[in-house]
Amino acid sequence: MRMFGLALLATMVMTGNAMAAPKWAIVVHGGAGVIERADLSAEQEAAYRAAMERVTRAGAEVLADGGSALDAIEAAIHLLEDDPLFNSGRGAVFTAEGRNELDASIMDGATLSAGAVAGVTRTRHPISLARQVMTASPHVMLMGEGADTFSREQGLEQVEPGYFYTERRWRSLEKFLAEHGLPVPPKPQGATKPDEAAALAHDEGKYGTVGVVALDRAGHVAAGTSTGGTTGKRWGRVGDSPIIGAGTYASDASCAVSATGTGEYFIRLTVARDICALVELKGMSLQAAADEVIQKKLTALGGDGGVIAVAPDGQMAWSYNTSGMYRARMAEGEPLVVGIYKDEP
Repeated sequence: MRMFGLALLATMVMTGNAMAAPKWAIVVHGGAGVIERADLSAEQEAAYRAAMERVTRAGAEVLADGGSALDAIEAAIHLLEDDPLFNSGRGAVFTAEGRNELDASIMDGATLSAGAVAGVTRTRHPISLARQVMTASPHVMLMGEGADTFSREQGLEQVEPGYFYTERRWRSLEKFLAEHGLPVPPKPQGATKPDEAAALAHDEGKYGTVGVVALDRAGHVAAGTSTGGTTGKRWGRVGDSPIIGAGTYASDASCAVSATGTGEYFIRLTVARDICALVELKGMSLQAAADEVIQKKLTALGGDGGVIAVAPDGQMAWSYNTSGMYRARMAEGEPLVVGIYKDEP
């Protein structure tokens, strides 16, 4: 048995809970960045809090009914990918060429199986495609046209590129291109008028990503992350979100982590895996491990962003060095907690 498993078993025996079933737990993020009270209207704040509550409760319902951590993650991220408030799926930012190129990844802590996609353009729910890569292919990551082809072959829901269009994200692109002296491309074919929710979305900067980590009743953890990347990205840029070990990692021997932030720094530090290693190999608490990597290592390197995490023993944590992060957590026997700003729990 792994060292972590032995330590956890010993703790359970000492506390008289050797036969107790693990509780379920879920933690959700909707991106970190420049998110301050002065920047959000009351209506915007209410919209984000409501969205985070809705998503977290949806995942919690799956777990409470005995569903797997993977199922809870997929269900919750579907809602985030369909919500134009967030930089994933329908709310994704545009590349300099005026395209929405979507990235996602998912990892199963019980088996260390993982799947990821990068540069997807027609799959409504990239997180489901990442899961299909994990379960229905011999690979871990697919990208671009090949990933879209695999998605069609797997029967996943396909949409026209215009489905992902929101006016707010297009205006952000126009501003970015003007600042960098680059031409504005034509709008995607089939671009539709955004719904009212899109008008409430806040531009948190370049950090927007969504992610979920979960612990199920079987004692297994998993992690998933989905993003549209950064506004005006060029040359096929890929960030940390689809990189296993950087933006996403899960192991029953330690914890599950999903990250959001300036991806290049998270890749260089292998942030998600590093947090899990501190838990497994140094015996650090989940919160201490997350803070060690985010508040010290990431900050010292000049990167910014944050993480959410959950451990097989039910520990939940988040840590970020930006002014805010859309976040929520819930566990069996514990109330829902939703936060946005730095001064909230």
